Formats: sequence, C-alpha cells, structure tokens
Amino acid sequence: MAKTKVDAELDRELEDLPQNLRWREWMRRIEAVLFASASPVPRDDLAKVVGQGASVDLLIEDLIADQAGRAFEIVQVAGGWMMRTRVAYAPAIRAAADVGAQELDLRESEVAVLGAIAYHQPITRDGLKDIFGKEISRDVIGRLHAQDLIVTGPRSPRRGAPYTYVTTEKFLVAFDLRSLQDLPDREALADAGLGDSVAR
Repeated sequence: MAKTKVDAELDRELEDLPQNLRWREWMRRIEAVLFASASPVPRDDLAKVVGQGASVDLLIEDLIADQAGRAFEIVQVAGGWMMRTRVAYAPAIRAAADVGAQELDLRESEVAVLGAIAYHQPITRDGLKDIFGKEISRDVIGRLHAQDLIVTGPRSPRRGAPYTYVTTEKFLVAFDLRSLQDLPDREALADAGLGDSVAR
C-alpha cells in the first residue's frame, strides 16, 4: 500500500514539462537522492525517480558537469553513486566541524591486516597468520570491525568451519573504490616496497 502511495505522489514521466525542463527536474531528483543518502545509491534505485527510458548515466554526467567548481562532487564508489565533499576542503571541514567519528583512525598494523583481508577475502584468522607469520591480535580485528571496515564473512569449508573476514561497503567508500577490482595490482605494490603481505 505504501509503495502505491509513493508511486502516485511521484510523477516520473513529467509529460507536462518541455523536454529540457523535464531533464533538469530529473537531474535535481537524482541530486536530492544523493544528497540525502549516507551511502552509495545504486543505478537501479536512481532509475526509480526518473522517467522510463531516461538514461541515469547521462543524467549523472550532466549533474557532474553542472556541479563543476563546487565544494562537493558526485563519485561512483561501492557499486553506486554518492555525493561528498571534495578532498581539497578537508582541512576547512576539520577546522570548523567535529568530524572525529567520521575519520578513519588506523594504525600501520591495521592497514596491513585490512589490505590482506581485501586482497584475500574471504580469509580466516589462520589465513592471516599464514600471511604475516604470526597470530593477528583480536584487538586489530576488533578495531577494524568497530570502524565497519570488515565484517564476518561466510564460514570456511574447513574442519571446525571457522569464520572468515571480508571488507565492507564502507571500506570501498573510504578508499575510493568502485569495487574490489579497483584495488591496486598486488605485484606492483610489492615491487614498490609496499604491501608485501598482500602480494603473498
């Protein structure tokens, strides 16, 4: 019943408007959805606010061009689109606003473990031990969980069915990745002297 009410309230086609105004209204709708969302919005969800046959990709391209030079940007991350402040304005935001809870606070060891999980997921604690040659502290795993960068994944098919770890959507957003396929090449990281743990 609620969905029918929403459908009745939202005129997707806007047939009473000229084409140029219709396009502009669809752009603004997408902008409003992105502005209101704290997480990336998938293309299929954005398509729910525009007319049938309207290209969400072209609308987003026009919206990005329309926003050029503004303090915020529209980016594609974690399988969807989101609006965020441009990196250049991070110092101004930190100076004027309390964003402590939004910033990642990662130690070097946590970054290494997070990288290993990202490249080898789903991975068990024993898998991490094999990579690092030592047991990984429960505190490290706990801090990554607390910052919502990893979650418990499927149980391993091994004896005892230990839990595995996988990265989250927040991980993709925090590291500006559309998907895990956007992770840097492991061999290139190793050649550069970075990420020996992920190259294994």
